[in-house]
Amino acid sequence: MRSLLASFIFLSSLCAEEVEPDPYEGLTPLQAAVEHMLSERESKEALDKAIEAARKQGASEQAILEARFIFHVDRREDDILASMAPEFVARRDDFKLAESEIFGLREDWLAVVEYVQSIAALKDNDQAAFKKHITEAFWLSPRQGVAFAPHIERLRLDEAMKKVKIDFTRSFHTLTGDSVTLASLTEGKKALLLHFWSPWSRECEASINDFIVSEKELAANNIVVVSVIGETTPEAVTDTDAIFSTIGKKPPGTWIRDTEKASLSRQLRIQNVPMMVLIGLDGKVLFNGHPAEKRLWEALGGIAPGITRPPVDDGH
Repeated sequence: MRSLLASFIFLSSLCAEEVEPDPYEGLTPLQAAVEHMLSERESKEALDKAIEAARKQGASEQAILEARFIFHVDRREDDILASMAPEFVARRDDFKLAESEIFGLREDWLAVVEYVQSIAALKDNDQAAFKKHITEAFWLSPRQGVAFAPHIERLRLDEAMKKVKIDFTRSFHTLTGDSVTLASLTEGKKALLLHFWSPWSRECEASINDFIVSEKELAANNIVVVSVIGETTPEAVTDTDAIFSTIGKKPPGTWIRDTEKASLSRQLRIQNVPMMVLIGLDGKVLFNGHPAEKRLWEALGGIAPGITRPPVDDGH
């Protein structure tokens, strides 16, 4: 029995090397088809093919719905999850535990029904409905809180950002020790994108090439990018220089060190890196989140119509 909690930790696709054994060896045709369907992550088209194959082998509609759910959860496609809410509600009372591939308890299933409804409410900006459904999801299945919590955090962060206004007259030191203000950097620009980064984060280091490509696209659309190193120690600057020297490139855009007092990181509630914060010229926050979020480029499109996210750099 596959646990939902394990599924929420974003299952890896079972793409075995030719020299490795068949991952479905010993399974019946139905079992193999269902396992393939549940582990498919390549694309929506690949998932549809896997579902068709599983259905031909006799997979239940319950299992198929679960496979679709896991696929979109894994890819963090909240809009699609929200659109699936009516399907989950319609099947709420018809759920058969014997036909489930990922739920060990009926309460786990009911929790996901509530969870999907909470995502739909969040999309509709219905905070009361979101709180109702997400609270019920926690009550039904507390152990799945690791999956529910990010949406609560997102709602709270968005609400907090509505009260934030960045002071563009503040001064910061660049990596070379010069003093600059955000006002001087944004003069004649459309918006400011703060890129919170750390030389001690593996994800930050791994995403350098993608950031370089994205920064060029943003600069071409008159959006200034300012990278912020939260650590104020000299070692942070030295290690940042060392990382870029290994790839033979200079840090793109402007790089500044955050201040110890009234830091940007605290003001903008930066808990992890890398993070991007899009700020309008009036100082108001338009987006605060991970660089990979679709909402970032949607917000950028509202400032620079036609801007598109560059292709992701292979290997990063």
